[in-house]
This record gives sequence, structure tokens and C-alpha cells, in this order.
Amino acid sequence: MRILHVLDHGLPMHSGYAFRTRAIVKAQMARGWEVACLTGPRHTADGPDPQVADGIVFHRTSAPPSAPSPLREWREVQAHRRRLEALVRDWRPDLLHAHSPVLTALAALPVARRHRLPLVYEIRAFWEDAAVGNGTGREGSVRYRLTRLAETRAARRADAVAVICEGLRGDLVGRGIHEDKVLVSPNGVDMDLFGEPPQADPEFARRLGLDDSETIGFIGSFYDYEGLDDLIAAMPRLVDLRPKARLLLVGGGPIEADLRAQAAASPVAERIRFAGRVPHAEVELYYALVDILAYPRKAMRLTELVTPLKPLEAMAQRKLVAASDVGGHRELIEDGVTGTLFAPGDPAAIADALAGLLERRDLWEPRRAAARAFVERERNWSSNISNYVPVYQRLTGKS
Repeated sequence: MRILHVLDHGLPMHSGYAFRTRAIVKAQMARGWEVACLTGPRHTADGPDPQVADGIVFHRTSAPPSAPSPLREWREVQAHRRRLEALVRDWRPDLLHAHSPVLTALAALPVARRHRLPLVYEIRAFWEDAAVGNGTGREGSVRYRLTRLAETRAARRADAVAVICEGLRGDLVGRGIHEDKVLVSPNGVDMDLFGEPPQADPEFARRLGLDDSETIGFIGSFYDYEGLDDLIAAMPRLVDLRPKARLLLVGGGPIEADLRAQAAASPVAERIRFAGRVPHAEVELYYALVDILAYPRKAMRLTELVTPLKPLEAMAQRKLVAASDVGGHRELIEDGVTGTLFAPGDPAAIADALAGLLERRDLWEPRRAAARAFVERERNWSSNISNYVPVYQRLTGKS
């Protein structure tokens, strides 16, 4: 079977989106299928066309001339469609698998129909809600409603729809997409990448001012919906309760300057460390310093519907996790068993939850073991990818 994945971006760019794609493709290649990928105009890493990254063949779409929205998006769809048309004629896949945002589906649908190819459309988040979460859109606006209509229409026209969690599936069924058409392929982790977690480097901890501390950490992108402002606001109360508490923030993003200003104005500013963006190969050094990974996402449509990847990676590394009690987290974390949940948007609740977990060190090892076992059992890519197999076989008549 030949599968062509139609993507927004991919390796060698580093993102949760790129890593999920890598896991899907590598697992499919391991089954003996022929697999290739086509990225869209928003892939920004330099490289040849085609390019082999981590053993995967990526074809590229050149970016069209820039233009104001929505002309910009229309040009991107047309460029992606033309490149896909040429690649389909040349490579002759048995099935197209387009991955959100909806621009990829808009590019792939007419090509699939013209060549009589089945199309699977995979939604990792609704584009309209992602725009609200990233601060580039407003819920209920004209653009929001039009994007939602486009998303629904693409799901109706696709031969099958894949989503990453039950929240997205339920929303699509509520829009009138038949439940038998929607499959769930959850976010997962490659367990082969996670052996025994590395030990903390005392000298590295000293240089960061984290020696002899109880370290709360966040490692990821700094978007408003992540709730990092609430985590910073929780620090004075947490330090009152646990004087050795420190906060380590690793990464960057659109609200980094605001967060740094908030931290600088905090009465416990000296207890908050920003590491900035770090090379992917060095991330484990920072994970090793952290006692608890905190994910204080705000309550909104995006976080209620979509499950994040970072808590799963932390659990696979046998790290304690504490997260806001929103729908996306509840699909991953069982409160008091595999992690701790706290009220979203409530700094006092965050501080109390973290302090309670720091106090009960006798719970740490059972909690870590239960979380790791959950990931191995239910969020391992090697088993998650099997969810696609019957759908592919039904649509293509091939095995």
C-alpha cells in the first residue's frame, strides 16, 4: 500500500505536530507500507525537494507570493494543490491522508476526487479554535464562523476522519458527521525513546540557581492558553507554603515578553527562572532538574477539546505531572492516580495542589509508576497506529 501524507509542515522542523507525523509514518513504514509526505507552503525550514529526514521522504511546496488574508490562504491552497497534483501523477499513491489545518484538506479534496483516491482527513485541533488560543482570532467572529464551516464541510467530504481525542470526535458528531466515519487515534509517545530518565546534573542545577530546590517546570511553547501567567501568579503562595520552591520555564513564544515582565514584578522574582529556547538535544538536561511538570492550561474550547502531547512525554519519563482540570487533560490524567488536577485559572488552587504534592513524597514513586504504565498500555504509538489499519484497508481494498 502506498500512503501519501499531506501536511502543513514536517521534519526537520521541531514541533508536536512534526513529531506526531514522524511517529505515524515510521510505524507505517515498519508495517512494510510505502509512505511519503508533502508539506505545505508554511513549512519554513531550508532544505532540498525532496528531502530525507529521519528516513522519511518529504516533498515540499514552494511558498506563493505574500498577500493579505484571505488571499494569502487562497494562494497557499492553490500552490499546495498544484504540487500535490504533480506528485500524485508521479508517485501514484493508493490513499491520501491530509492532516489539519483545514487548508491541507482544501488542497487535497479536489485532487483526491480527480484521481479517484480515498482521502482520510485528520484533525488535530480545529483551526478556528487554535486561532483563538494563539491570540490571532476571536470566537464568534466572521472569520471564526467561516473557518468552522470549512472544517465541517471538509469532514463531510472526506472518506474518513481521524481525530486525536474524544473531545474532537464528540464535537464533529454534534455537527452531523456520522460517528462511524470518525476514528480516534490518540496522541502517543514512542516508548523506545524513553528508557531510564537521566539523573540531574548538580553543576547544571547550580548554574541555574536550582540546587537544593523543589523545582516546578514547564517545557514548551508560551501561548496564552497555556496559563503560564496563572502559574507565575501562584508562586508567591507556593513559596510561602514550600520555601524551597522554584519555577523553571523552558521555551518561548508570543507572550514571552509579558511573562518575563510579570515574573520580574513578582515578590518572588528571584525564584523564577527563564531558560529560553534550548536545542532539542539538550531538553533532557532540563527535564532532569524538574520535580513536577505543571500544565496550567486555561479553560476554553481549545483546551476542553484537545489533548496535549507534553504531559504524555513527561509521564513516559516518569515525571510527576500536575495540570488544570480541563477536558483535554482529563482524557490523559486520572486525578490522584497518574497525576494531579487543579482548578483552571486559579493561582491559589495551583499553589495548593503543587504544595500538597511536594509534601507527600511517599506518593511520588507509585504515581510515577502508574503514569508510566498508563502511557505504555494506552498511549504507545506502536499500538495507536493500528487504529488506522482497518480504515485504510476498507478504503483501498489493500492490506
